[in-house]
Amino acid sequence: MKKNFPNIKNIIFDLGGVIIDIDQNQITNHLKDNGFTNFELLNSPDVQSTLKQFECGIISAETFRKKLCYQLNLKVSASKFDEIWNSMILDIPQRRIDLVKRLKSHYHVYLMSNSNEIHYDLFIRDLQLRFGYHQFDNLFDKSFFSFDVHLSKPNPDFFTLILDRYKMKPEETLFIDDTPENILVAQKLGIRTYHNITGARVVNLFENGKLKENLNFDVIHE
Repeated sequence: MKKNFPNIKNIIFDLGGVIIDIDQNQITNHLKDNGFTNFELLNSPDVQSTLKQFECGIISAETFRKKLCYQLNLKVSASKFDEIWNSMILDIPQRRIDLVKRLKSHYHVYLMSNSNEIHYDLFIRDLQLRFGYHQFDNLFDKSFFSFDVHLSKPNPDFFTLILDRYKMKPEETLFIDDTPENILVAQKLGIRTYHNITGARVVNLFENGKLKENLNFDVIHE
């Protein structure tokens, strides 16, 4: 259904895969380079639980490193672990930073990310060194990270936390994310959505700091 939504007042962006380019296969490649071969372990309940705990800020970075290295039988230093873990993070293109800045003249612009302490430290270093922002709140009206609020997408409570805090009406809010499960939960809450398959596409949704007309919203793009 192609339709313009002139009543959109708020835009909530995902971070990885929308604002920042990522490639999760890089972690697998770097694990291989460090002698890891049992990749089935990555999907084990224990490992997935540890990943979720870290993403929601339940355990510290130090505890996360120790638990995951034990569960994967991975013998690397803390610095090497972080290098492997951060290898999936590629780049923040300048054009997307410029896009957010332009959008703030017409919308309230927010960031909503499933992220963790180790990735966040790298995000912030890049944001400061390349663009001069000391935190994401200096670029967006407000940023929300799962490890900080102890909630992660697709938990609907994460969405309602943001909606309630800023008294947003779901029908006046557009959520842009690259994960179908997150899109579906937002839709159930009445939030308008755009499924962004690749980060490069997000700038094409806008023109002169405003949403383009006749965009294909509220569908899952395969």
